[in-house]
Amino acid sequence: MHDYYQDMNSRAKAGCPGGTPLEDQIFVVLLKAADSLAAEADQLIKANGLTSAQYNVLRILRGAGADGLPCNTIAERMISRDPDMTRLLDRMEKHELITRERQKEDRRVVKARITDSGLKLLKKMDAPIRELHKGQLAHMTSAHLKTLMDLLTEVGAHPKRSLRIQIPKISASESGK
Repeated sequence: MHDYYQDMNSRAKAGCPGGTPLEDQIFVVLLKAADSLAAEADQLIKANGLTSAQYNVLRILRGAGADGLPCNTIAERMISRDPDMTRLLDRMEKHELITRERQKEDRRVVKARITDSGLKLLKKMDAPIRELHKGQLAHMTSAHLKTLMDLLTEVGAHPKRSLRIQIPKISASESGK
């Protein structure tokens, strides 16, 4: 594990004054776990010629069915926000993984749909991705997996609470820079 995590963990265990609060430790452990799991998935996704963001878009559009989705809705459903959704979709359209069409009833709305090529690529990736995830969590019992799912779902259901907290801005002179 990263030195930062070890340092936090050792201070907390030793009961050091100013030890790292449990919430801080959990935050770091969650980030590290997500990064580790994602890195393995990224390798598999990259081997199939996609980025994680492109893979995410394809899965979202497959779930939407033949009707497709407005581009802004795709952006809202992304696991990780992409700062330039238009360019991401441009590249995917260039590779014929998706199509986009401006709507006649409201010209401001552009709908994206997955193509047959996009569907075939996802279908090819489904089993290897499923096996990867299964292997990543094989060391956990079914009961632990269920508990983990429940806890993470609860954490994810309340992301807006932290936005109510006033985070003070630190000037460069205060931070020692």
